[in-house]
Amino acid sequence: MLSIIFFLLLFGTLHVMFIPRENHIQLKLTALQWSLAALTATIVLWVTFDGEGQFQALKIIEWTTPSMGGGIWSSGTVVFAVDGISVFFLILTAILTPICILISWNSIKFLLKEFLLCLLVLEILLMGVFLILDLLLFYILFEGILIPMFLIIGVWGSREEKVLASYYFFFYTLIGSVLMLLGIFVIYSNTGTTDYQTLCGLKLNGEVQKWVFLGFFVSLAIKIPKIPFHIWLPLAHVEAPVAGSVMLAGVLLKLGGYGFIRFSWPLFPEASEYFAPLVQTLSLLAIIYASLTACRQADLKRIIAYSSVAHMGLVTLGIFTHTIQGLVSAVFLMLAHGFVSSALFIIVTLLYERHHTRLVKYYRGVAITMPIFSIIMLLMTLANIAVPLSCNFVGELLSLLAAFEYSFIVGVLASLGMVLGAAYSLYLYNRVCFGNTSNFLLFSRDLNRREFYALFPLVFLVYLIGVYPSVIIDTVKSSIIFHESYTW
Repeated sequence: MLSIIFFLLLFGTLHVMFIPRENHIQLKLTALQWSLAALTATIVLWVTFDGEGQFQALKIIEWTTPSMGGGIWSSGTVVFAVDGISVFFLILTAILTPICILISWNSIKFLLKEFLLCLLVLEILLMGVFLILDLLLFYILFEGILIPMFLIIGVWGSREEKVLASYYFFFYTLIGSVLMLLGIFVIYSNTGTTDYQTLCGLKLNGEVQKWVFLGFFVSLAIKIPKIPFHIWLPLAHVEAPVAGSVMLAGVLLKLGGYGFIRFSWPLFPEASEYFAPLVQTLSLLAIIYASLTACRQADLKRIIAYSSVAHMGLVTLGIFTHTIQGLVSAVFLMLAHGFVSSALFIIVTLLYERHHTRLVKYYRGVAITMPIFSIIMLLMTLANIAVPLSCNFVGELLSLLAAFEYSFIVGVLASLGMVLGAAYSLYLYNRVCFGNTSNFLLFSRDLNRREFYALFPLVFLVYLIGVYPSVIIDTVKSSIIFHESYTW
């Protein structure tokens, strides 16, 4: 199934590449059909997944290369595999890509072919990141994601500062990743391998662990992002097109949390335990500071961007409690945030397309002229503040339980973030949808079918998973327990 997924995406990219750029309808339909085919294959992979903790559906690629000295040939293998953690990130990526194509149907007017190619290449790289079991190749794919995302923000961004935003995104992530590369070199010099499964059975020296952990931490903290490494995120979200914001908030921010779960405790257990208080402090700072900052924003996209920083703080809070429920809550909350945050960015963009402003002060009484839009916005706003029956509620509840188990003070401060989240979310919805219609919004039209079809899967999944969370929790828990027993 892994081969089928990659071949579908590869053939889709080649198919789009050979379609004339003037044929916009065929380009969009072709990209949408291939991305839906990849989504179908990913769902089949999940259905056939047996729910056990170990890696499954292994795809081993062997190659032979000449050594540096010449004459002697060395062989190597690359292993792609899926477990109970990565399978849900594959599904998240496969769901959001066709939604990005659908919601960008009329908004991308120039270089459409290149835009669709960037989206499909981005999906291939993201799938590879979640499946690869080699540290060096993980780094290569991790960095490769920068290129299509840099182009999406810098070329198809919405305003004048899009080039600055793309450079912020590129250089922040690149500089942090150099430290990860140095850490990988240190691991290789000490163990002679970068294979993940081999490294899980080895134990690095305590001092080496600390230095390598710091290299990985800076790189992954920038990607999440954690305060004070978050400067690039609000600007990138504000300037990016809707597809860029959805992929950035929905999947790319999850790479940091996925990296912490995959590498921190299995490979650097002593260093993770040593630096846990520091990470917890930064997580609490992110939750409270980002929530307070969101309360004073005037731009709709900036409010949701700072909300993402706060929610990702809860994720790392759960990870570094090093409890089973903390790790499960981190995975669950990342998936929930991927759906909810993506939907909120789409909702904000739909308002922007109609009225060409994202300033909150211009909006009032949208519910009168756009009732369907207002209902969907209400459902996603309630999910963002973790109302019961939404998937965010399950993730945040588990995260807070793990935080209280770790420390009562940490739990109380983390709970404060939920109160502040309710404050800015409900204020935003109240200001936009209620009251008398402002003169600026007299001729608003409600959602059309294409926009509704793009939002409906996200709304459906948010509340389906909230009502039936065991479909994710059981699989993730078995995988975490397996990795814990394997590495300790």
